[in-house]
Amino acid sequence: MTENLDPETGFLEQLGQRVRTMRALRGMSRKVLAKVSGISERYIAQLESGKGNVSIVLLRRVSHAMGAHLEDLIPATEPAPEWPVIRDLLRKASPGQIAQAREALSGQGHGASAHRMSFSGIALIGLRGAGKSTLGKMLAKKIGWSFVELNKEIERQNGLSVAEIIALYGQEGFRRMEQAALGQLLARKELMVLATGGGIVSEPLTFDLILQSFYTIWLKARPEEHMARVRGQGDLRPMADDRSAMAELRTILLSREPLYARASAVVDTSGLSVDAAAARLVDAVAPVLQSEAKMFARGEVRARVPDAALRLFGGATQSRHPWRPLDGPRISSAPRRMCGALRSIRGAPLPVS
Repeated sequence: MTENLDPETGFLEQLGQRVRTMRALRGMSRKVLAKVSGISERYIAQLESGKGNVSIVLLRRVSHAMGAHLEDLIPATEPAPEWPVIRDLLRKASPGQIAQAREALSGQGHGASAHRMSFSGIALIGLRGAGKSTLGKMLAKKIGWSFVELNKEIERQNGLSVAEIIALYGQEGFRRMEQAALGQLLARKELMVLATGGGIVSEPLTFDLILQSFYTIWLKARPEEHMARVRGQGDLRPMADDRSAMAELRTILLSREPLYARASAVVDTSGLSVDAAAARLVDAVAPVLQSEAKMFARGEVRARVPDAALRLFGGATQSRHPWRPLDGPRISSAPRRMCGALRSIRGAPLPVS
């Protein structure tokens, strides 16, 4: 039906869709966005439905409240002169060519070997309530790596809670601090299991750094379980006092799923106890630990693989499954010794991350 709309109406509908998508990526309800931007919730609802004749000043306030760039919300902008050529080249490029272009633009340009040496461990991504903290702590303890919660690291470095940072500096300020904290963690040059915030995927450069530096695993669950676990914590951030909390959560998940799906592997914790979820996580990380142990034995990696991880696998073992994309072959022969070690906790329901 949209093909018969006049250009202005079509523009407003596309604009509304972009605002709605960006809000969901940021994990903000309409009520929260209205409060931060100083614009009425009714007006934002009209804007998102394509019926708001928004002024550029108000649109700027909306984008600023979400920590987004204004141009990301506008359906049609005047690009740089070379952009159409670059865009068309990227559309035709192979994944390898795109990776080379990204390295060149980021100033790395050292190829696959530099990318491999930047390996910093395992990162867990996903919505709140998926079990990132619980399973991450268990995994780190068993393999002898440090466990880090990125949000707590941000709080430690800045001396403020996440809520205080957002209240004082907004979403944009928080994302800057998030990127800075991640950079400091990577500078330690030590292996870790990293639990990230659910909205880290909404910041392209930070999320790309996660994907380049860590073997990334998406911990997922059904929306109802996410909500139940968050309610169990007595915390409804960022949807406090919102009657449509479940609808908002579904919208957030829908908008983030394509970004979460960029992870190297996925572990679904729906309906699982701690030990069952841990076993699935082990299956997902086994190829990485096997690969690291094998390289350590060959002398290619020095002082990077802790003794605990080597003992779990009996030294360097042959891996049938190197790092794989999400759509790659399933792991069918993960080491059972590690699974057994992580099954020491029996029957408890999966706590909230």
